[in-house]
Amino acid sequence: MSTTETAATCVGIPIPIVKLNRWVLLVGITTAIIIQQPIITTALFFIIASAVAFGKTGSLIYIIGSRIFAKQNETAPTEDPRLMRFNNSIAAILLGGAQIAFLAGAPLTGWILSGFVAVAATIALLGFCFGCFLFYQFNLQRYKLFGKQAR
Repeated sequence: MSTTETAATCVGIPIPIVKLNRWVLLVGITTAIIIQQPIITTALFFIIASAVAFGKTGSLIYIIGSRIFAKQNETAPTEDPRLMRFNNSIAAILLGGAQIAFLAGAPLTGWILSGFVAVAATIALLGFCFGCFLFYQFNLQRYKLFGKQAR
C-alpha cells in the first residue's frame, strides 16, 4: 500500500491474481530447481521486488492477471494489498538471500532459500497462508505493544 492510500480507500487485490502470484512462484522455482538455473529465481526476485517497491502498478503479475482474469476479477473476493505486499516482501527477502548465496558460491543455500518460497506458495495454494499468519501475529504484537494501530 502506498503512503497516500488509507485502509478505507485501499482497493483489494482479486483472489485470482493472488493465486496467480502463488502459482508463478511455485512453477518458477520448481522449474529452476529441476533444471538447476538460478537465473529463473533471479527473474522472480526482480518481479516480486518490483511489486513490493511499487505496489500493484509495479507488479508484472498484477498487470497480467488483471488482463487474463478481467471478467472474474469483477466479482471475485479480494485480499488486502497490505497483506499481499507483506507476503511478497518475505518472498523477496528469501529470493534476494538466494541470489546472494548463488553469487557467493553456495548454491545449496540458494536452493534451500528458494525452496522455502516454493513451499510457502504450495501451502498457501492448499489453503493455509503462512505469510498471512505472520502478518496477523505481527499486527497483534504491535497492537499489544503500542495500542491502536501504528502507522
